[in-house]
Amino acid sequence: MIGPGKAIGVLGGGQLGRMFAHAAQELGYRVHVYEPSGPSPAGAVADRETIAPYDDVAALEAFARSVDVVTYEFENIPAGPLEEIGRIVALHPAPGVLHVCQNRWREKAWLRGNGFPHAGYAEALEGDVGAAADQLGLPCVVKTADFGYDGKGQMRIDGPGDLAKAAAIFRGRRCVVERWVDFEREISVICARTQAGETRTFPVSENIHTNHILDVSIVPARIPASVEAEARDLAVRITEKLGVVGLLAVEMFLEPGGVLSVNELAPRPHNSGHWSIDGGETSQFEQHVRAVCGLPLGPSGARGPTVMVNILGDAWTWRGGQVTGEPDWSAILAEPAARLHLYGKPNPRPGRKMGHFTVQGADVEAALALARALKSRL
Repeated sequence: MIGPGKAIGVLGGGQLGRMFAHAAQELGYRVHVYEPSGPSPAGAVADRETIAPYDDVAALEAFARSVDVVTYEFENIPAGPLEEIGRIVALHPAPGVLHVCQNRWREKAWLRGNGFPHAGYAEALEGDVGAAADQLGLPCVVKTADFGYDGKGQMRIDGPGDLAKAAAIFRGRRCVVERWVDFEREISVICARTQAGETRTFPVSENIHTNHILDVSIVPARIPASVEAEARDLAVRITEKLGVVGLLAVEMFLEPGGVLSVNELAPRPHNSGHWSIDGGETSQFEQHVRAVCGLPLGPSGARGPTVMVNILGDAWTWRGGQVTGEPDWSAILAEPAARLHLYGKPNPRPGRKMGHFTVQGADVEAALALARALKSRL
């Protein structure tokens, strides 16, 4: 066990690292953030921030020697830095977990090889999506194998015109082409696991996306109890098979007939778990601290129905490509059932996650209605 008072290193300086740092400091830990492009949202609240490239071996070694354990809030990290750090200090989740999850092709192959349900797919080498699309049928989705999130690096294909466009866009890039899933719900389960093998899952979150970016998360998800139990069990089995120490977010599709298929894996805190800061018995960030430090895991239930809404840079007033006004924060701050969380990012951009707010209510539908009303007032 790495007890309170020790130092935790975090690779990545985004908002996930910021909220992790808050949770770690509440438990008495010191936090050292390593971020190539800082100053960063996480670095602003951490005890220390190193701003250096991931290929700066001397900086990485000094960072690793300054802490008692290292984790990350961002999975698109080159393998080299992880190997350097792992030679000096414990790193959770292990580099092998990251190797699987940071590449869509490896992730799909791992799911298939281990018998976990997933959408049908085919690999497209050098961006040759035509053969893969013929194999899967239309519609389908082409995604770059590496460095994709929030809908970046992907495109839906509905017909011959889309195929030609995709061939031009993805030429020379290794891609995965997936069968289009006509899902009833998008859901996710966050599972925590310690090195000793203790696991806890958070309640299933129902997720609504707009333009491929998470818009709203709803807890409890509006699904049958049997599906909730199956989804949580599936997340535990995947987490244990991968050997995750820390958190694993398992994104799933709920297909007609109650069939679950895994969409993506994220070995870190997840946007769909932000509801837990205000609505959970333990937040996902505190649970992450507990898991990587070997502390007993906290209770992972919901205190009550909670809805989380992302705040993107689109909420600012824009004119001629320039910001001319901020959202009306008083709309949220005046509501007793709502809590506002801003990430300290100085430059809003359309599609950029700038913060979120949560709403708690007597029931899910009431909380969702209020959350949507508040969002419209921003």
